[in-house]
Amino acid sequence: MKRIALFPGSFDPFTKGHEDIVLRGLRLFDEVVIGIGRNARKERYFPLEQMMHLIEEAFRHYPAVRVMSYDDLTANVARKEGATFLLRGLRNTTDFEYENGISQVNRYVYEEVETVFLITSPHLAPISSSIIRDLHRYGQQVDEFLPYKLVNQPA
Repeated sequence: MKRIALFPGSFDPFTKGHEDIVLRGLRLFDEVVIGIGRNARKERYFPLEQMMHLIEEAFRHYPAVRVMSYDDLTANVARKEGATFLLRGLRNTTDFEYENGISQVNRYVYEEVETVFLITSPHLAPISSSIIRDLHRYGQQVDEFLPYKLVNQPA
């Protein structure tokens, strides 16, 4: 049986920290599905289609990585995709507190799913999507924090 992990997130944008979790996840799982969740209450900074394309390009040499978007409960998506694992990265204890509650709810919705937490590599821990968005919004160069090059100008 294939060991499939869903790596869910808004990925707005997808950072080198996220890339690190996926690459390390490939050592544990046969396939990693990067799932970009749609949140009707939040407007994206980077368009979803653009982010999907950039992530797909970043992993073009990794056939065990797939990118998708979804508008459903993460646990339901995992079940539909045949993923029995949710892959999550933790930068700090605040992330753990937040993720712990979500993992309990995911188990309630889909009893067979296990959440696997990987601690972010120390040199990538300060990177967050919100910081990248703020830097980009005010015209700062952010390519060193991303596994791809942005071609668009700040929004």
